[in-house]
Amino acid sequence: KASDVPTTIETYRILAQKCNYPLHIGVTEAGTLLTGSIRTAVGLGILLWQGIGDTLRVSLTGDPVPEIKAGFDILRALDLRKKGPVVIACPTCGRTRIDLPKLAAEIEKIAADIDEPLKIAVMGCAVNGPGEAREADLGIAGGNEEGLIFRQGRILKKVPAADLLSVFKQELTDLVAEIRKEK
Repeated sequence: KASDVPTTIETYRILAQKCNYPLHIGVTEAGTLLTGSIRTAVGLGILLWQGIGDTLRVSLTGDPVPEIKAGFDILRALDLRKKGPVVIACPTCGRTRIDLPKLAAEIEKIAADIDEPLKIAVMGCAVNGPGEAREADLGIAGGNEEGLIFRQGRILKKVPAADLLSVFKQELTDLVAEIRKEK
């Protein structure tokens, strides 16, 4: 392992070519939560995409709990882990009329205990919501004093802003129950 991404990638490429042993990959001393997660995601993402790596380690400064989430998120981003939801959210624009970062964080918390591999979209407006995120299993789009709940691009409900999160939570619970019933 190395503390810079190019050295880490090149070292593991050489090791993978020269020996037939399981490789535990990681970027050592990657950094703080944000920069360390980015460095690790870039380095490990490249290696994993090339089929290099049998186990991984995310090394961040501070509390080790985010390291676990970051590792799972890297695997999910590459479709190497099919457990738990992926929450996508738009970057916001002038049409956004809700506190999208707060809403996205709350939805991530609600979805954290779900094992089913769902795609959940949190969008800032009805213009982009159901259309751009039509591949989402379930989505929420903010509006002016109201929002939409949608499933694979199809609008299910228009909901007052005050009820948006609770209605979304119920729809998510219902969707998970449906999926579990089908198993």
